[in-house]
Amino acid sequence: MKALLLAAGVGTRLKPYTDFWPKCLMPINKIPLLEYWIYDLINVGVKNIYINTHHCSEEVVSFIKNNKYKDQIITFYEKNLLGTAGTIKSLNNELKKDKCIVVHADNFCNCNLDQYVNSHADRPKKTEITMMTFKTNKPENCGIVELDDSGIVTSFTEKSKEANGNIANAAIYILEPSVIEWIFLQDKVHNISVDVINEFVGKINTWHNSDMLVDIGTYESLYSCQKYNHRLKKSEQNKEWLDYYKNLNIYNVFNF
Repeated sequence: MKALLLAAGVGTRLKPYTDFWPKCLMPINKIPLLEYWIYDLINVGVKNIYINTHHCSEEVVSFIKNNKYKDQIITFYEKNLLGTAGTIKSLNNELKKDKCIVVHADNFCNCNLDQYVNSHADRPKKTEITMMTFKTNKPENCGIVELDDSGIVTSFTEKSKEANGNIANAAIYILEPSVIEWIFLQDKVHNISVDVINEFVGKINTWHNSDMLVDIGTYESLYSCQKYNHRLKKSEQNKEWLDYYKNLNIYNVFNF
């Protein structure tokens, strides 16, 4: 199993912090957000992790160079952002032979990722994608799904006041090789939520995250995450990176 961490976002809503620091490395209890994802993915058996970079890419590359899992991680720079589906299309040769977990790496997620992966292994036969879902208080800001009794997506509405319900797309997916190949064959694909999901309605299994998932795209949401405990303890953190960023004194500028 492989993984793609989408980490190229500019983080406009987190300015001025993102003027000098990438959103994907924002601290959660003084541990970079990307570190949590790498830890979780390695621990569910992912062999190779691909990470796209764009804004403050040199900081992300430095983070990976100082990471104990660096031999399993491949970073690649996008001069012009390709979009979530566009990035998958560009990696077709690397991803097409195995299932792949695709993650929006600006989400802080605390859940049993093993159960999520197992739900894909045990999914209904006709499905090709497993989507993580969560309950939202702001359905108009999310992609809202409707499900049948088997947990298969029967409809999807992206960021609309007309959406029914509050079960939202967490923007974390497990894709079968057939989906990656389908994306590659399309002339124009940009975003998964806009250009892919509706094409696979009826073929998307879901797994509900009843723990927590937070988009850290605003200061308020990033601040709120500081109170959560994750399975990754500070004592388990990558020591090479810890020493590196201490020398930079970067995290001293954050007000938490």
